Amino acid sequence: MLNIKTKAELIQYCLDNKVEIFNFHYCGWDGRLKTLNFVVRDREHLTNILEAGERVDGSSLFPFVEAGKSDLYVIPRYRTAFRDPFCEVPTVGVLCSFFNRDGEPFDSSPEYVLRKAHKVFNEKTGLQMQTMGELEYYIIAPDDGMYHIADQRGYHESAPFNKFADFRVEAVRYITQVGGMVKYAHSEVGNFCMDGKIYEQNEIEFLPVDIEDAADQLVLAKWVMRRLAYKYGLTITFAPKITKGKAGSGMHVHCKFTRDGKSVMVKDGDITDVVRKAIAGYMDAGTSLTAFGNPHPLAFMRLVPNQEAPTSLCWSHSNRSALVRVPLGWTSNVDMAAICNPGEKSAQSDFSDKATFEWRASDATANTYLLMAALCAAARHGFEMPDALEVARRTYVGLGVNIHAAGNDALRESLEQLPASCAAAADELDKDRLIYSSEGVFSDAMLDYLISCLKSFTEEDCNFEKNLHLA
Repeated sequence: MLNIKTKAELIQYCLDNKVEIFNFHYCGWDGRLKTLNFVVRDREHLTNILEAGERVDGSSLFPFVEAGKSDLYVIPRYRTAFRDPFCEVPTVGVLCSFFNRDGEPFDSSPEYVLRKAHKVFNEKTGLQMQTMGELEYYIIAPDDGMYHIADQRGYHESAPFNKFADFRVEAVRYITQVGGMVKYAHSEVGNFCMDGKIYEQNEIEFLPVDIEDAADQLVLAKWVMRRLAYKYGLTITFAPKITKGKAGSGMHVHCKFTRDGKSVMVKDGDITDVVRKAIAGYMDAGTSLTAFGNPHPLAFMRLVPNQEAPTSLCWSHSNRSALVRVPLGWTSNVDMAAICNPGEKSAQSDFSDKATFEWRASDATANTYLLMAALCAAARHGFEMPDALEVARRTYVGLGVNIHAAGNDALRESLEQLPASCAAAADELDKDRLIYSSEGVFSDAMLDYLISCLKSFTEEDCNFEKNLHLA
C-alpha cells in the first residue's frame, strides 16, 4: 500500500512515478474483485478520474438490481491505493465504493453494508470492532513423487516436504505490497495424493485491523493468490471441501474490541464480560450466521465431526471442536522469552493486546463484506441480550473437552446444532432476520435475495471437481 491519504498525494505519486495505468477495483455480489482500466494521460485526466469516478452497470454486478435502473457510480477510496506488483508498466490500483444516481452510497453494496454495521455497533456500544481472517487454501499440481509426508499430517511442515512454500512466501510479499497486514503463513494439516496429483493445504493469517479493512484485505489476498497461481500454472482453490475424508478449508475470523484505541478483551488474566456478551450473540445467532459464512453446499460438507470444524453451538478456551474458540492470549504474566533465553533479564511485558476470540464456522465461499457485517451485527445483538452472560455460561464447554469424542453424547445433545444444508441455513436466517435488519444494516430485500439463493442449490452443486474455483 502507498500510505496515501489525499487525492493530491495520490496524483503526485502517479506523476512522480510515471504511472501509465490506473485501475478501479470493486466487489459485486459474488465477492470477487472486479477491474476497470484507465490509461493515464495527464494530471487533468487523472484528477477527473479520481474526483468523478465512473459509471458501471449495477445489474451485471448485483443480480437483484433491475436493468431499467441499473447505473451506479464507482468512486475511489484514495487511502486504499497500491502499486500493482504483477504489472510490467507502472500501474496503480485503488478500491472503490458504489453510489446511486442521487450521489448516495448504494444501500445494498456489501462494502457499504459492512460500513453501516460497524457504525451502528460503535454508536450502540462505544466500541470499535477489529477482525482478522485466516485464509486456508489448497494448491493442486502434478505429483513429482518426492518427499511425501503422511496423509493429513502437513501442519507446519518445511520444504521440501512442503512443496509450495516458495509460492506462499511470494504470495505474502505481494499481499503486503497491496496493503495486507500479514501475521504469518504456514502449511496446514491437509495434504494427500490422488490421480497423479498432490493436494497441499496452506494458510495465510492476518493481523487484527479495523473490520472494514480486514474485509478489504481478504478480498485483495484472494485476488493476488489467484493471479500468482495462474502465473505459475498452478491450481489454487479456496473451496471449503475438495474431497471426502480430507481436511476442508475454512476462513476463520478472529474478533477483537477496542475502546479509544485500547483493547477491552482481557482483565485480571481472563476474558472480560464484553467478550462474553459478544460470544453470547454468536451463540444466539450462530445458526443464521452460516447463511453469510457458508453460502454453498460444499461448506456443509466441511462442517462435520472430527475434522477440526464445529457442528455444535458452544464456545471454549483453546478448543478447535467448538464454534467459538478463545485461543491462548498471553495472560500468564510469565516472561517465557527470558526462560527460553537465560542471558536475558526477565521483564513484565503486557501482551494482552494480542487477545482475540475466533469464529470457526465460516469459509471462503462467503462474501467477505457480508460475513463481517453479519458478525458485527451478531456481536451487537449480544450486547443487547438481557441474558447474554447466562447464555455464555450455559454454552461454555470446558478446556480440553472434545465434543465429538465417544462418551460425550449427552453433551452434544444438550447443545443446539448448526444447520446441515444451505436450505436449513436460509430458514434460520429468516427466523433471525431482525438481528441483521435492525437499524437498517441489511435491507429486507437483500436478506430475501440471499435466502432465495441458498434455497436454489441442487445436487450438482455438491460436485467437488466442478466447484474447485467457486470461492
